[in-house]
Amino acid sequence: MWKDPIVEETRKLRDQYANLHHHDIDAIFEDIQQRQAQSRKNMVSFPPRKPMTASHLT
Repeated sequence: MWKDPIVEETRKLRDQYANLHHHDIDAIFEDIQQRQAQSRKNMVSFPPRKPMTASHLT
């Protein structure tokens, strides 16, 4: 089976990042939030959308 080298590299990097936080999703999330807070890039935030009801679907 053919393996995409970009996918393989992405998976390797993801696993390395998860290993830094012992695969603890809460620690990973906290790290991401800290990185965003320290970033000078503008973050886009949209207001929540109202869920569609069945009357909107017909």
